[in-house]
Amino acid sequence: MLQAPEITPEMVEQDKVYREMGLTDKEYDMIKDIMGRRPNFTEIGIFSVMWSEHCSYKTSKPLLKKFPTEGPQVVQGPGEGAGVVDIGDGQGVVFKVESHNHPSAVEPYQGAATGVGGIIRDVFSMGARPIASLNSLRFGNLTTGRVKYLFEEVVHGIAGYGNCVGVPTVGGEVQFDDSYEGNPLVNAMCVGLIDTKDIQKGIAAGLGNTIMYVGSKTGRDGIHGATFASEDLSEETESKRSSVQVGDPFMEKLLIEACLEVIHSDDLVGIQDMGAAGLTSSASEMASKAGMGMEMNLDLIPQREANMTAYEMMLSESQERMLLCVKKGEEQEIVDIFKKYNLEAVAVGTVTDDKRFRLLHKGEVVADIPVDSLAEDAPIFYKESKVPAFYEEYQRMPEYAPNVTDHAEMLRKLLQQPTIASKEYVYDQYDSMVQANTVFSPGSDAAVIRVRGYDKALAMTIDCNSRYIHLDPETGGKIAVAEAARNIVASGAKPLAITDGLNFGNPDKPENFWQMEKSVDGMSEACLRLDTPVISGNVSLYNESNGQAIFPTPIVGMVGLHESLTHITPSHFQNAGDAIYVIGETAAEFGGSELQNVLEGKYFGKAPAIDLEVEANRQSQLLTAIRSGLVVSAHDIAEGGLAVAIAESLFTGKGFGANVAVEGDLTAALFSETQSRFIVSVKEADRTAFENAVEAAAFIGTVSNNGKLVVSNNAEEVINEEVEALQQLWKGAIPCLLKSKA
Repeated sequence: MLQAPEITPEMVEQDKVYREMGLTDKEYDMIKDIMGRRPNFTEIGIFSVMWSEHCSYKTSKPLLKKFPTEGPQVVQGPGEGAGVVDIGDGQGVVFKVESHNHPSAVEPYQGAATGVGGIIRDVFSMGARPIASLNSLRFGNLTTGRVKYLFEEVVHGIAGYGNCVGVPTVGGEVQFDDSYEGNPLVNAMCVGLIDTKDIQKGIAAGLGNTIMYVGSKTGRDGIHGATFASEDLSEETESKRSSVQVGDPFMEKLLIEACLEVIHSDDLVGIQDMGAAGLTSSASEMASKAGMGMEMNLDLIPQREANMTAYEMMLSESQERMLLCVKKGEEQEIVDIFKKYNLEAVAVGTVTDDKRFRLLHKGEVVADIPVDSLAEDAPIFYKESKVPAFYEEYQRMPEYAPNVTDHAEMLRKLLQQPTIASKEYVYDQYDSMVQANTVFSPGSDAAVIRVRGYDKALAMTIDCNSRYIHLDPETGGKIAVAEAARNIVASGAKPLAITDGLNFGNPDKPENFWQMEKSVDGMSEACLRLDTPVISGNVSLYNESNGQAIFPTPIVGMVGLHESLTHITPSHFQNAGDAIYVIGETAAEFGGSELQNVLEGKYFGKAPAIDLEVEANRQSQLLTAIRSGLVVSAHDIAEGGLAVAIAESLFTGKGFGANVAVEGDLTAALFSETQSRFIVSVKEADRTAFENAVEAAAFIGTVSNNGKLVVSNNAEEVINEEVEALQQLWKGAIPCLLKSKA
């Protein structure tokens, strides 16, 4: 692309240069009306990133308004760097999820690494100390060299950044499906802890106050990253490598400590991360939120490369940078704090009261834009919605009736499916114990982090079964929230709130927009019923490669509170002799199941049904039983059904086995993915009290110490497997696929 000095405002219009930046003719005309003139090259670049889907949510705003965002527990809802929920004792938990899908498709290591760095900055820009990272990943099937490369490099990128920055990576999920072959999903979540009195906001208030730039110098990496994230991936994607940022976790570590010190200064007015759209978004949003304007001198911006243009500086997404608003005359105190951490804090601008966003470069005004037109007045589009023909076809199908003749063999196969198999290959690369507060690390239903100095802990999870959403987005949306809550409850915590990462295809296709609409409807209903408001989130659209959309994947990140450390409950069996219970009845529901995938290689039919009243009731009763000390372990029943859940509950390496009896249709009993179910273990002495506390609990067997999983049906033994052998299959599946020749 030509550089700014060579392109006049007339050329921008005549040659339709704005189209290369992702703007439509209609949007260009709107900008011309706002400006009262033709915008210059720098100005049109600024509008293009601020009006991109990634920054403005111009397509998704009408849907996001449907989410419940308030509740007595909510301290800060959507609109700031991250949301905040009250956890008592004057403390809040701060969390958000963010996607880095397109960057990870072309530069997987740095794409994933900078995704982690960016979401951590969102959390500490609120004034919170980051205490945990999680991630949700999607890839094609591990059968091609390209997918294996993407998978390995994304994991290395998350580990490389997370381990160096000193924030433990404590949980996550990985799923594999052909729909993600060309467009992997990399969603990073960060959780922080704050004294609520210290909450910071991204505002530039106070006429004449100083705008200060802190952190890494600005380079040419990541230019137009926000626009790149707002278009389909194609064969030309490789040429977008320059749109991917490069991370420095050691610089981020210094930034965290310096920013957490500076928030205690009375001279700090506001602070914001330079994330998507870099200096442009942070500066214009801070001014707009305060009802003010801003003037910046770009000659003062610390630059990593020579002869950078105004356009390049404003659109760079170089990492590890923050923008601060500081009381006029008090700049030196801020400079001194950052100097302790070998970081420069440079005054680059001032707050004005004219609501203009004015940029100076080499003695000239290179941009002069009404600030609200960037941050508040992006166009909102109400897209056409259309029910896909395949959905109607799925709904008309008779119930899928799988034919399984050898249930032991099927269990072995299911445990080796990459989506079910152990993710040890992944999380062994992550440091989950740094900061020394991790109670449950990856591999549990929910990660658990103790709150140091208090008798309480935080549970956190990230979840979504996109197959169900593909079959029925409204039902699947409900299930995504309910399953995340199940994970939290199984750990002994009360669900508090969610952050969502809405990953969808091109919204200009009416069938894709319908999937978004219905998913949001389902998620909203579940959030209301389960009392888990949406406090933050991210939208990532245009997740397509060569015209083919991913499965709709609205990720749910959820945090819950253990009101006492005694409530923390493991997801694995703990003692031989304990009674095993299933909570919830089982129906023959196989649409979108892992069993259907194994037998048919595709998903069709109806998604499992969910009744949110039943879900809420069971979660409440189980949590009460846990808090009463009646539950030894609890695990939600998810992909693969009951048989897989029992096997996973035995994978402790302690030689446990289980003797279990199931009734009715054997295939349904073992492999159905009926919702709202848990498997729990209970001390023999507590059985009566537990049965009185949990209505839908059915006794099915006992934990043994003989290392065998034995399942009988109508007095006939149908599975008799060595737990150790099953565990080896489960553990070895992903490493084996990675080693096999593509």
